[in-house]
Order: sequence, then C-alpha cells, then structure tokens
Amino acid sequence: MNAAPFAIQARSLRREHGEQQTLVRAVDEIDLDVPTGQTLAVTGPSGCGKSTLLHLLGGLERPTGGALWLAGRRVDGLSERALARLRRRTVGFVFQAFHLVEELSARQNVELPALLAGASPRAARHRAGELLDRVGLTHRSRHLPAALSGGERQRVAIARALANAPLVVLADEPTGNLDSAAARDVLRLFEELRQDGQTLVIVTHDDRVAATADRLVSMRDGAFVDDVWLAGAPAGPLAALGGLATGTPGGPTGLDG
Repeated sequence: MNAAPFAIQARSLRREHGEQQTLVRAVDEIDLDVPTGQTLAVTGPSGCGKSTLLHLLGGLERPTGGALWLAGRRVDGLSERALARLRRRTVGFVFQAFHLVEELSARQNVELPALLAGASPRAARHRAGELLDRVGLTHRSRHLPAALSGGERQRVAIARALANAPLVVLADEPTGNLDSAAARDVLRLFEELRQDGQTLVIVTHDDRVAATADRLVSMRDGAFVDDVWLAGAPAGPLAALGGLATGTPGGPTGLDG
C-alpha cells in the first residue's frame, strides 16, 4: 500500500457542462481528503453528481476547475498519456454494469490490467489466479462473462480492479444490478478489503454498502451536504446503519461542505 497519508485530495474541484443559461455544475467546488486506508461511501439522489465525482477522482473525466492529488501527486494537469498510465497503476474501477470484455474469459479479464501495465504474461496469470481464488471463482476462471451470473461477473470485476494492487478502488453502484444473495457476496468482499486497509471510495444508493464504510458523505446538487464518521467500525458487511455520529464539521481533514 502507498505510504502517503492521503490517497486522494481535492480542492475546489468543479465539473461543468453547458454554457451560460444551460450551465450545469455537476460537481460544485468540492474539497475532499481521503486518508490512505479509509473506506468512504458517497450517497445522494440520482443526478446529484456522485458518479461524476468518482470519474473525476479516477481521472476518467477532466475537472473544469480546481486541483486533484493522488498520493500527494497533483494529477489534474497531467497529459492524457500520463493520466492513462497513472490510472492503470494506481486506480481500480468497479462499475454497476461490470464492463467486462465479453470475448475474454474471467481469468483473461483479470489478467488484462496487469498486462497493460507491463507485467509479464506469467506474472499476470499468477496474479489473476490469486485474485480469482480470493473472490471464490477459481472454478469459473475459464468461463466467458456471458456464462457467469451477475454476482460472479461483479466479483470478476472486483478481482480485475485489484490486479495492479491499486492505491484506491473506486466503485460506482457495485450492487445496483445484483440480487440480494449476490449483493451479500460483494459486500463481504468490500468488507474484507476495508479490513485489509485498501482505500475505497464507493458511490451507492444501498444502505448495506454504506454500512461497510468508515465515513459517509452525502451529496446534493453537486456539493457535499453532510459528512458523517462511524463511531466504531461496523460489525460486518450486513451491519445495520447504526452507531453513527457526526464528527467535527469536516472531520480531522478539514472537509468543507
């Protein structure tokens, strides 16, 4: 894991669409500090800017204004090539719709990020085997995504996100397309990652997912409106939302709503 005290820092981060009368601020002057090893859940109604924020943090979109750092390195001004290289090596993505390559097996999907980052085929294969074992899918490693259930595809996507031992995993509604049983499997994995000290930022409408977090941030109209820290670590991935306490405004990192 990266030794930097903050995995992510943002100051006055802004993302705008349109011009003048049609101008929309999808992300509106957000300040954020995510300590290394923290699990942060971002909640709020549809259209409030959650996914846009996640895309900005992961370098999938460029901010209109403001500044962004990953592990202490400012990244908002990087070239496209440098940003793509950074994404491959330091950020893992998990999407609601999985986004697996349909022509590749589960193992090949997990191998792909390591190969793109320059790992040897042997090292990528070994890493994929370890990760598929971790998510309980060794026996399905040769199957194409079409032959997997929704829960299995999401577990493959989580394994793929971990292929390059990323600084941070960004997850966008990871249980949104899953039934209850499959969602529980995914929640157990996120809880294990949290306990292992993996930095996680999860956008979600699911209270069960939010219950696995160390900290909950609520968004409205592109801005943060609440910042809640858990009084104690949750008992597990299915822990009810309880025992929460609102900390000092902005917490120890000085988050400005």
